Amino acid sequence: MNDNGPTNPSDAVADQATAAKHARGGLLRTSAKKKGLWVAATGVSCALAGFAWAGTSSAATVTADASPSVAPSPSDGGARSDPADGGATGIVDTTSASGFTFSTATGVKVTVKETSATKYTAKTHRTVKKAVHSGESVLVLGLVDSASITATQVIVQPGGDGGAAAAKAAGVIAFQKGTPSPTKSVGTIPDYTEGEGTIVSGATAYKVTKTAQAVVPGGIADRVVKLNDGSYEVHNISVNWPHHVFVSKDFKVLGYE
Repeated sequence: MNDNGPTNPSDAVADQATAAKHARGGLLRTSAKKKGLWVAATGVSCALAGFAWAGTSSAATVTADASPSVAPSPSDGGARSDPADGGATGIVDTTSASGFTFSTATGVKVTVKETSATKYTAKTHRTVKKAVHSGESVLVLGLVDSASITATQVIVQPGGDGGAAAAKAAGVIAFQKGTPSPTKSVGTIPDYTEGEGTIVSGATAYKVTKTAQAVVPGGIADRVVKLNDGSYEVHNISVNWPHHVFVSKDFKVLGYE
């Protein structure tokens, strides 16, 4: 990206694509083992503050609103990825008979469409649609297609802050047109080659997404990839950094870049 950034949402998409490639440039193309520290336990504890964890259940439908702040980045192979399971965390803005809107910790606007199949939980218990109201913290999981999410579940997080504290602790950088993504990493980055791995879906994808969103929220996780060593890469869009969150086989955040 350059200082002559895009002035409309479609240009923001291209801008973000460049940012994603920049973020990965010196890290993902080397195929070399990167050494780092596990994310400190105290840091993870701080990041997890305010988040309620719950199981996943059957499918529903969610749609995310396109706005200048929502700018998808390219897939690992350089082209835009196909729809895949993921999700996002934020604070509910408005509600209606057909759904609700919420904002992530970095200001990404998401519009949720609810159906008769939508499942609602609060902590580990089932709840009802009316539990989703303005000011409530939520995690929405489902099929992400750029600025759209076709989701399975709405997890209400009583007393949560929509990921604000976790995003601050992780150093998440909101998307800004004309601003390049930094080339930095935190924690341990597994051996990883561009295009490696298999996209996963369903319960596994949602469990990995919840793990990543608890520690590094603020963007939209638009897919989960299982790497050759059994760990997972969660791909983030609509933020300048980080674009990739790595999760271990036992569902712990390893690092992010």
